[in-house]
Amino acid sequence: MQQFHGQVVWITGASAGMGRTLALEFARRGADVAVSARRLDRLTTLIDEIDALGRKGLAVPCDVTKDEEVARAVEAVLAYFGRMDVAVANAGFGVVGRLEDLSDEDLRRQFDTNVFGAMSTARHALPALRRSKGRLALVSSVAALLASPRSGAYTASKFALRAFGLTLSQELHGSGASCTLLNPGFVATEIGQVDNAGRWDGSRTDKRPLKLMWTAEAAARVMVDAIHKRRREYTFTMHGKLGAWLGQHMPGLVHLIMRGQGRSRPA
Repeated sequence: MQQFHGQVVWITGASAGMGRTLALEFARRGADVAVSARRLDRLTTLIDEIDALGRKGLAVPCDVTKDEEVARAVEAVLAYFGRMDVAVANAGFGVVGRLEDLSDEDLRRQFDTNVFGAMSTARHALPALRRSKGRLALVSSVAALLASPRSGAYTASKFALRAFGLTLSQELHGSGASCTLLNPGFVATEIGQVDNAGRWDGSRTDKRPLKLMWTAEAAARVMVDAIHKRRREYTFTMHGKLGAWLGQHMPGLVHLIMRGQGRSRPA
């Protein structure tokens, strides 16, 4: 369990959910970990947990929608640790609603974080990862392979991120660096309690099916395994794999199942 001993990992969106559990999992496997997010108080608590595991931690506040902040975050990680071996573009959230009910601001906000934020993270981290022959990971979703009503903005952002990740894998071939695209199914995180403006509200009810969810800790373990093995693409959970397969190979059946579910209900 020390596959990353002596290596340096940087994770965005690390204040909660999979980002947080990924940071701890990498630390358990021997890595020093830099974590970024907008909520500094949560990052400080996470650093204490990383330190308790015997590894070095670094909190670097960063809003991935601001390219200059991403650039400064990479500079801070390199200045502190002297290298970067893994970068995980994990920051993201979901805009929910029928397309005709969403504003232009909703759509741009979704892509600014899930697509452009991930692209900025990759672009600024890749020079260091090329030097270390390291690993880039993009946290996408089963939604990148399976469309569903009332999630068009989120699904479109993940479709775009998947295309970006697969292209990067081709462009990095032969460089020693790699890109792993991660497509989780339902995982118990705070994403269901984040509104369309990207604000977390603990009083919001997560409407995702609880019985189908993996814990964030279980998700982190298989994600770190996939990153270590330099998998080009890794989809999980079991239900996630089924949904992804149907989305790719039986889109007509998916349409029959999903059609009508996004209609407005009578007042």
